[in-house]
Amino acid sequence: MYLPAIPAADDIWLNMLAFIWLVFCWVGYTHYADRKAKNTACLASILHLYRLDWMNRLLLRDQRIADASVVGNLERNTAFFASSTLLILAGLLAVLGAGERAQSLLQGLPFVASVSREVSELKLLVLVGIFVYAFFTFSWGMRQYNFASVLVGSAPIVGEKSVTEAERKAYAERSARVLSMAAHEFNLGLRAYYFALATLSWFINPWIFILVTAGVVGVLYRREFHSDVLRAMLYTPTPHTDNNNKESV
Repeated sequence: MYLPAIPAADDIWLNMLAFIWLVFCWVGYTHYADRKAKNTACLASILHLYRLDWMNRLLLRDQRIADASVVGNLERNTAFFASSTLLILAGLLAVLGAGERAQSLLQGLPFVASVSREVSELKLLVLVGIFVYAFFTFSWGMRQYNFASVLVGSAPIVGEKSVTEAERKAYAERSARVLSMAAHEFNLGLRAYYFALATLSWFINPWIFILVTAGVVGVLYRREFHSDVLRAMLYTPTPHTDNNNKESV
């Protein structure tokens, strides 16, 4: 008769602490980043301004083929991650179905803490939940890019007298907002990938997992609020005129 191994009490509490730490870091950073983006320059806020500028310029062009192509490319990128997430989920479910073999393989790796099969399966279920969430965010972002394609197709024609300037401005703001919402969902999906990779270290040791999760938060914060690409988008060199009325940079 098979009796499942019961892990020690301290291991149970340590793994629970590690899981709570993951949720705290993930949810806490998401709320922090969303609130900070409202009054601080970051990738999300700056890119929204670029999208608004893009939509205003779109209204000045007769041909919108390039604009539709850009939106389609963004949608394809999101669709790629959505389909990749399904493949990862299929692999995780296959590993979950072969619990004993996966457990023996894990125990054969160096530096891996010894845990029961049940705890290992719970960790795999956490990974499955993360990628399920990632799939839903990617698929919703993909649909929102599809909505943006419809908005690009319905853009007012240049010189159309029946459309007022206020309506054109409202259209640009609405379209930029939809694009930013789609990009936000894509960003949430990528963030799930970051934390999923951190969760892999949980199979080695809960303490390593806690440290790696904190490191992921640090990486996300730096890239969102202090990255080189953010400084490049913030800085726009402008020509100035010297004493001889010659433009220089």
